[in-house]
Order: sequence, then structure tokens, then C-alpha cells
Amino acid sequence: MSLPAVRLLWLGRVHYSELLELQEHWLRQLQADPRPRTLSGTKAGVLLVCEPAGPVYTGGLRGGLTPEETMRLRALGAEVRATGRGGLATFHGPGQLLCHPVLDLRLLGLRLRTHVAALEACAVRLCELRGLRGARARPPPYTGVWLGERKICAIGVRCGRHITSHGLALNCSTDLTWFEHIVPCGLVGTGVTSLSEALQRLVTVDEVMPSFLVAFKETFKCTLISEDRPS
Repeated sequence: MSLPAVRLLWLGRVHYSELLELQEHWLRQLQADPRPRTLSGTKAGVLLVCEPAGPVYTGGLRGGLTPEETMRLRALGAEVRATGRGGLATFHGPGQLLCHPVLDLRLLGLRLRTHVAALEACAVRLCELRGLRGARARPPPYTGVWLGERKICAIGVRCGRHITSHGLALNCSTDLTWFEHIVPCGLVGTGVTSLSEALQRLVTVDEVMPSFLVAFKETFKCTLISEDRPS
């Protein structure tokens, strides 16, 4: 039996707003597709991967940022956006691998909970491939992947009509001082880290990409088909 196929779109360094526009484009396309989604050869969706071009703070369905906080963060030179994903406030910026899988979970044999678990397993596997054996997922409200008491990968998703969006953000060489201006994911008393900090050398998004794709294919049990970025 062949594995389900997922389109891969590597966007490079783009503004967060551009990622959201592409995500909405693929969401509409998947939700409007009238074909039976159990047909052999039907692609299960698209994997949007990028590195944010600038600093942006995002809030989730549970909020996380007051109007006063929003003004303060914008004064730092960051963009602030509300999103439809789960969770509270977090940061995205250069040096971070941002992955938004827009997937039909039915075609992958997943439910929302197992999709989140697969994202966590993907990040744990990536850390293992980079030589970090201590990475682990933790139960809610600590969703994500941790090295000790510091989060290295944040996860927040949205799912409607079996179609997912948003996903994971893995700190590669992120400037971690941006996180000091918020309570990441609303978790008081916890910290953040990055691959660069953990390995004590510069680890770029470009360096991590091959390992990430291997980990994604392993954990989601799919094949990836690279496609050109739409114009």
C-alpha cells in the first residue's frame, strides 16, 4: 500500500502575513475540493515551511495579549497578529523554522489529538537527528517539545472539517530575547531555548531543513512532493 503524498512548499524567508495568505489559499482549496478524498493518489494536503522575515507576536484562540501589551510590543518594532490557532501568545522571527501543514487528516488516518502528537514526535525526532537526545513532549498545558524546563518547539493548530492549519515553530538560531517581552504560551516560570543554544554553535534553518523533512516523513508516514512556490 502506497503512502499518502503531501505537497512540500519551501517558502524561504517570508513575512508572516504572506505565510497566512498562502495558508488560507490552500485551506479554501482543500475544503472546496469535491473529489472523494479516499481516492488513491489524492494528495493529503500541503506542507508550508518558511523562516519568518521579521519579528511577530501572535495570539491564539485563548487570547494572550491585551491592547496595552499589543501597543508595547509594536513599539519594539514587532508585528502583532491575532490568529485562529489554539493556545496563547508566542513569538515568531528570523532563525525559526515555521511549519504549517494544511492537511486532510482523514487521508492520513489521523485525528486532531494524534496530529498534535505527530507534530511533537516530529520535533523530538529532529532534535535526535541533530544529536539532542533529551528532547521530549509534555502533556497539556505544556504542549510542545522541551529540553529540560525550556521549550524549544511551540505547537498550536486549528482544525475545521478535518482540515488542519498552523503547526509548529522550532527555534534554530532565534534571538531568544524577544520572548522576554511576553509569557510564552501563558506558562509562567518556564523558559525557551534553541538548537543553537543547546548545541553551543550556530544552527541555521537551512541546515536543519533536511533533518526536518526526514522527521516529518517518518512521523506522518507520508511522502513529500516538492513543488514550486505559486506566483
